[in-house]
Amino acid sequence: MISKRRRLDSEDKENLTEDASKTMPLSKLAKKSHNSHEVEENGSVFVKLLKASGLTLKTGQNQNQLGVDQVIFQRKLFQALRKHPAYPKVIEEFVNGLESYTEDSESLRNCLLSCERLQDEEASMGTFYSKSLIKLLLGIDILQPAIIKMLFEKVPQFLFESENRDGINMARLIINQLKWLDRIVDGKDLTAQMMQLISVAPVNLQHDFITSLPEILGDSQHANVGKELSELLVQNTSLTVPILDVFSSLRLDPNFLSKIRQLVMGKLSSVRLEDFPVIVKFLLHSVTDTTSLEVIAELRENLNVQQFILPSRVQASQSKLKSKGLASSSGNQENSDKDCIVLVFDVIKSAIRYEKTISEAWFKALDVAMLLIIYSTSTQTKKGVEKLLRNKIQSDCIQEQLLDSAFSTHYLVLKDICPSILLLAQTLFHSQDQRIIVFGSLLYKYAFKFFDTYCQQEVVGALVTHVCSGTEAEVDTALDVLLELIVLNASAMRLNAAFVKGTLDYLENMSPQQIRKIFCILSTLAFSQQPGTSNHIQDDMHLVIRKQLSSTVFKYKLIGIIGAVTMAGIMAEDRSVPSNSTQRSANVSSEQRTQVTSLLQLVHSCTEHSPWASSLYYDEFANLIQERKLAPKTLEWVGQTIFNDFQDAFVVDFCAAPEGDFPFPVKALYGLEEYSTQDGIVINLLPLFYQECAKDASRATSQESSQRSMSSLCLASHFRLLRLCVARQHDGNLDEIDGLLDCPLFLPDLEPGEKLESMSAKDRSLMCSLTFLTLNWFREVVNAFCQQTSPEMKGKVLSRLKDLVELQGILEKYLAVIPDYVPPFASVDLDTLDMMPRSSSAVAAKNRNKGKTGGKKQKADSSKASCSDTLLTEDTSECDMAPSGRSHVDKESTGKEGKTFVSLQNYRAFFRELDIEVFSILHSGLVTKFILDTEMHTEATEVVQLGPAELLFLLEDLSQKLENMLTAPFAKRICCFKNKGRQNIGFSHLHQRSVQDIVHCVVQLLTPMCNHLENIHNFFQCLGAEHLSADDKARATAQEQHTMACCYQKLLQVLHALFAWKGFTHQSNHRLLHSALEVLSSRLKQTEQEQPLEELVSQSFNYLQNFHHSVPSFQCGLYLLRLLMALLEKSAVPNQKKEKLASLAKQLLCRAWPHGEKEKNPTFNDHLHDVLCIYLEHTDNVLKAIEEITGVGVPELVSAPKDTASSTFPTLTRHTFVIFFRVMMAELEKTVKGLQAGTAADSQQVHEEKLLYWNMAVRDFSILLNLMKVFDSYPVLHVCLKYGRRFVEAFLKQCMPLLDFSFRKHREDVLSLLQTLQLNTRLLHHLCGHSKIRQDTRLTKHVPLLKKSLELLVCRVKAMLVLNNCREAFWLGTLKNRDLQGEEIISQDPSSSESNAEDSEDGMTSHVSRNRATEDGEDEASDEQKDQDSDESDDSSS
Repeated sequence: MISKRRRLDSEDKENLTEDASKTMPLSKLAKKSHNSHEVEENGSVFVKLLKASGLTLKTGQNQNQLGVDQVIFQRKLFQALRKHPAYPKVIEEFVNGLESYTEDSESLRNCLLSCERLQDEEASMGTFYSKSLIKLLLGIDILQPAIIKMLFEKVPQFLFESENRDGINMARLIINQLKWLDRIVDGKDLTAQMMQLISVAPVNLQHDFITSLPEILGDSQHANVGKELSELLVQNTSLTVPILDVFSSLRLDPNFLSKIRQLVMGKLSSVRLEDFPVIVKFLLHSVTDTTSLEVIAELRENLNVQQFILPSRVQASQSKLKSKGLASSSGNQENSDKDCIVLVFDVIKSAIRYEKTISEAWFKALDVAMLLIIYSTSTQTKKGVEKLLRNKIQSDCIQEQLLDSAFSTHYLVLKDICPSILLLAQTLFHSQDQRIIVFGSLLYKYAFKFFDTYCQQEVVGALVTHVCSGTEAEVDTALDVLLELIVLNASAMRLNAAFVKGTLDYLENMSPQQIRKIFCILSTLAFSQQPGTSNHIQDDMHLVIRKQLSSTVFKYKLIGIIGAVTMAGIMAEDRSVPSNSTQRSANVSSEQRTQVTSLLQLVHSCTEHSPWASSLYYDEFANLIQERKLAPKTLEWVGQTIFNDFQDAFVVDFCAAPEGDFPFPVKALYGLEEYSTQDGIVINLLPLFYQECAKDASRATSQESSQRSMSSLCLASHFRLLRLCVARQHDGNLDEIDGLLDCPLFLPDLEPGEKLESMSAKDRSLMCSLTFLTLNWFREVVNAFCQQTSPEMKGKVLSRLKDLVELQGILEKYLAVIPDYVPPFASVDLDTLDMMPRSSSAVAAKNRNKGKTGGKKQKADSSKASCSDTLLTEDTSECDMAPSGRSHVDKESTGKEGKTFVSLQNYRAFFRELDIEVFSILHSGLVTKFILDTEMHTEATEVVQLGPAELLFLLEDLSQKLENMLTAPFAKRICCFKNKGRQNIGFSHLHQRSVQDIVHCVVQLLTPMCNHLENIHNFFQCLGAEHLSADDKARATAQEQHTMACCYQKLLQVLHALFAWKGFTHQSNHRLLHSALEVLSSRLKQTEQEQPLEELVSQSFNYLQNFHHSVPSFQCGLYLLRLLMALLEKSAVPNQKKEKLASLAKQLLCRAWPHGEKEKNPTFNDHLHDVLCIYLEHTDNVLKAIEEITGVGVPELVSAPKDTASSTFPTLTRHTFVIFFRVMMAELEKTVKGLQAGTAADSQQVHEEKLLYWNMAVRDFSILLNLMKVFDSYPVLHVCLKYGRRFVEAFLKQCMPLLDFSFRKHREDVLSLLQTLQLNTRLLHHLCGHSKIRQDTRLTKHVPLLKKSLELLVCRVKAMLVLNNCREAFWLGTLKNRDLQGEEIISQDPSSSESNAEDSEDGMTSHVSRNRATEDGEDEASDEQKDQDSDESDDSSS
């Protein structure tokens, strides 16, 4: 046969070549060309039946041919076997023939490979692919068991053979025949044989056989297979991956999967890294709704890491490779390990995307990296992740260290979801909570730190978008992040410098602080250590700065000054320490020093003719020197230049008499030393200022003079720059300029006395301007010398502080008689732009002489403005600014007699800002100042101390600073395109320091503030002592008492602002809080051991509560309560002190305050409201407290004369009754609403307690409602309507469920409760009628909702009676419309009739008459009453 095949090979090839050119069908050609390769029958039933069914066996490597459709073949063969005479024996013969035929490996291979189909595709009824002969035979049920047995007998022959030349493995090919069979006849036997085969197969085939099980076995065998595989899993850990992969595809019992899960969890520590993806996939796919959280928790716990991370395994594998010397393959292994980690997270992302329970479980686990991954998987999860992150950030559950750990560990995975992370950061940036904005900034920061160049570019682009957004909080935070990124990776930021440079186009809409940051960022990138880089940025910055400096528009010139000074500071920064090359550093410094000097000279030349521009330049330069350390040579040049300019412009000799025709006598005033005629210096203020006014008047019709002159308006700012230069050069020592502390000023006598009324308006304005300039000079002097340590200097600083207080009193006198006066500017900023006088504004135009218009400076009308007004009009005519006027400055109130009361707070923009270091003066006690003679010998000594007026001056300023920095909202969403910053006027220097720095400074001041607080406490204690004589009390004048009371209040305000700061909740500020509490607690008891926070809070509370005896005013008492509440917020168990707080609040309410305080203080009602709320919120029994006020205080008030108060509660008067009434109603409703609704599962004692509580609440409600008959004003009636409805609704939700199951056992109590409530609802019904009769829309708008609630109450009571089988006790009647006094309203329809007791069941009549409890509601039983809003139903229950 074989030889015949070989002889016919050449013939076949010829026939195939000829047939290819003919048009005969392919099937017919195939039949003709392969007839010679057919297997001879030789009497074999196997071959014969196959051929009769349509399949022809071929020899050699030729495919078996199938001439009919596969389904038809199987049907024909099945029928041939069943109809064969020898059936069922023929089956055995057929299988034996198959075994004989497949003994040849080629024949077996042909039977395992697909057959060649000979029929047309159009005639095919089944699939378009051909199955193998074995696969077709396995589809016949009567042949399947025998053929499967035969196959398993042949598999062992090929288990240990290698693959053929064509890549076919016979063992795999045989097992593949068993996959996806339509029906398995004997699944149990097949399972047993498969498991037996797996047990003896080599490892490589074991993997394939195991993973094939789900495709071979039916669902009925999954449980058995799972059991067998679990045993194999225990025996052979190398098969873990394929077995777990199979488990994910089998239908197994949850309990069984739980056991497998526990088994796998125990092996996690020994599993290879490359096996983790499959293991995690199994663990996540095997979870259920009830086990998801448990599985995720176990997974994280058994991995033994903080989060789901695998860095330790990567490092271990790398170190192991290096130790073995496999350096060449370590790179590949590292990449493989990284790929495994990525695959693990891909598995988790897939599970999260399609399994909601897994996503929720990771939510609860609070892994930051997983939350970011969840955020990127689906749009549906984004809102949930954002909400969770916001809550956790606000509760300080996510710290920066946790986020850093997540990014440093998961950067391989997180960089793939970089767009989602940036989207999340952008969303968080839009929050109003600064903590959430900071978290968003950290996302940007760590994305830039750990991701690749492309992601870094996206980060910078996103931050630049925030900078240009116009939202203040976004801009500030984005700029801070960019500054951090420069420090983090300057080289990477230089690559993205072009993006940052785009922010120069948006400078016009930014605040000065934001402009400083932008120029700082760009300057740092432009003038980096590497020479020759970023030159294009330098050129652009120089162009922008020169253009802005040459502008005549205020805001543009401001940008140029800030930019130039900031850039100069970066260029001249001292880099001597980090430099490596001394010679190179010197060369670079020399070149940059030349650039710096030329740049500063350019700024000076562009600003010297404009007082406001010069002042801005000096202030900006002073801030630069204060913040940065300049190179020594540059600082020396700057210091010498500033010193010479100041001395030439403002300082003259004491003996030099001022020249000029002045309207007032000029004297050297406010000197602290006795000068002879030969020595000493004087500040030449009046001559210089008057000279400027004269020059301005002479230039009224001419162009601005180019002659250089120094304006007196720049005195304070120039001195600030001078003293900071000297302090920086001499490490804080100001001996070189200490003469400026005590030197006098050339001034007229500023005290107006009786001359004020006789002065002309021009003279008043001149004196007022001089007073402002002198005040600002002294403020800067105090700023400069406040930290000097010598007693002599301290004494002089205290003297200057007294001068400040005295000058403020003088200034108030002038301002009271000059209503339209606008002071000279003190500091120039965009925030104070609207406060500056301008010639182009409408108000300023009215103040000028008529007929003098245009851009030239005009002379001021002597009756309206001072000559200083014209000094500010230069270069501002092109500014598009809002008009200034007295609406911005003069917000005084006028008394009945026409006297104007001036508040200097409205002029804050025109005072120089006090530095935070000034408050170190609070440490001063008694200071001995030595008065020296001409030979520097001690001539006399003088004791100086901080007086009440000076203390109040400092505390007021400190309180304003803390209010602005600490109690302001976290994020101010103020658009940069609008006028903004008004709340920050006068705090520009303060805002250049961090909040933590400010808090640290205040904590350092706690000790002296406690000393002052105790001294004031002792003052009022002694003042109130009974044994004090009248003469002693007279010494304490009313003014002194008022000043001490104000100091008391300001001290409490400062302490409250400190301890109410929300930043203490942040972990990084816990140390600050601990230090502050230690100061307070040490006032009671000194201890060397560090105490826990809870103990410190308790001792601090006890210390502060002792001051309540001496509070001089109701407002001080309120601030003391707020301070104590702020302390309790820091406690973990605040309830221990709540009752004490309530007791203190009650004492304030029960105390008779000084007569007239209520009339003098317009905010007294607000303070009373707050104190009363604190009392009722913190008392242990709100109902008892309300009953005490209504049962004791109100009756006393009703019976007292008209203008008197309650004797028990002196704060309760007829004017304040509305406050008491509103707070009591609100707290009553809040209390009952917070009660838990009763349940049947509660104990009997709980039911009784709740029922008793509701009885008390309804009784208090009844007392309060009845008060409206006495006090029937609109506010009282409005409160009754509003809170009456809320009380009824709370009764329906909280009390009626309790009555449902309490009625049977406490029948009488329930009826009494309902009867009392019925009386209350009847009053509410009367109130509704009264509101309609009065036709007051403010009241009637509450009527529909109230009546609806009353109707629901009727229905609910009826339902309760039905539930308790007392339906016959329900009785309805119609109420008449009545007014508050019970009088019937005449408009009532007389046709409606009342129901009587005869409507009830006969057996209940007598009982109802004895225990009737009626309820208000709409009469639903009568159709004719439905259209009348005034009708309401009564129901009686018994």
